[in-house]
Amino acid sequence: MGGTFSHQCSKNKETKGKKPTEKPSSVNILSESDSSDKKASVIFNYVLRNAVEIPSFIWHMKSIEKLNLSQNRLSKVPPAVAKLEQIVVLNLCGNRIVHLPREIGLLRNLKVLFLNMNYLCEMPEEVGLCQKLEVLSLSHNFISQLPSTYGDLSKLRKLNLSNNWIVNIPVCVFQIKTLDFLHLGSNKIESIADSIKYLECLRILIIDNNSITVLPRAVCLLTSLELLNVDYNKIQALPNDLFLLTNLRRIAWNPLDKGLHVINNPLVKPLSDYVEGGLDILYSYLKDI
Repeated sequence: MGGTFSHQCSKNKETKGKKPTEKPSSVNILSESDSSDKKASVIFNYVLRNAVEIPSFIWHMKSIEKLNLSQNRLSKVPPAVAKLEQIVVLNLCGNRIVHLPREIGLLRNLKVLFLNMNYLCEMPEEVGLCQKLEVLSLSHNFISQLPSTYGDLSKLRKLNLSNNWIVNIPVCVFQIKTLDFLHLGSNKIESIADSIKYLECLRILIIDNNSITVLPRAVCLLTSLELLNVDYNKIQALPNDLFLLTNLRRIAWNPLDKGLHVINNPLVKPLSDYVEGGLDILYSYLKDI
């Protein structure tokens, strides 16, 4: 198995490596200095396509902080992952991983974990031990629930659970009060529990393409929301207190826009007409009901 290495290191200033020309078989290592502790951090991009196993030499690179093993054919992560004690960013998206080892909980410096687009049906409860975790992406898997220990992720800010098999929003999610981004789109969710009100830091809540019939009043207590997407559900009515969400600036039509996404629902008349009139008109109507 051939490979090409590019290695750059600077003791006194940050060194930016040039993006290498991608070849069928190549490995890229970029080293950057850490001005705070004078230690060289290592970014390792393993871009060999169609790899079915993680090369064993990686487990000897204990100073690695960023590891990209995305877009291969990996079916498992060995327990040896625990040796990467300094890892901060781990990207395993776009593989065929069906199981994660318990040892992943030993990555106590991990801040970003990408596991989207794999074949995971469940997650190990030990991930809850990764107390520095800030970003967790689990989209496009077969997950229906999360372990209760994930409620201990006290620094988690962004959680992506879209395109899974979730019917009920995991209870542990409501315990992660630091969340500012929560994506639950394209699942099988039928209702939103009132416990959603505890996520007071939420700025973005996406729960489109589900089977939700009622938008609860508890959502109206999330006054930090800048984007609320409940498009493509089965909602017929909106809570009267929706006007409390003052950071929603408009009725949004483009999926990327901030605002209230609610148009693709079977809203009863005259509510549907007021939605088409814009947010100010909708809020005035709801206040007067």
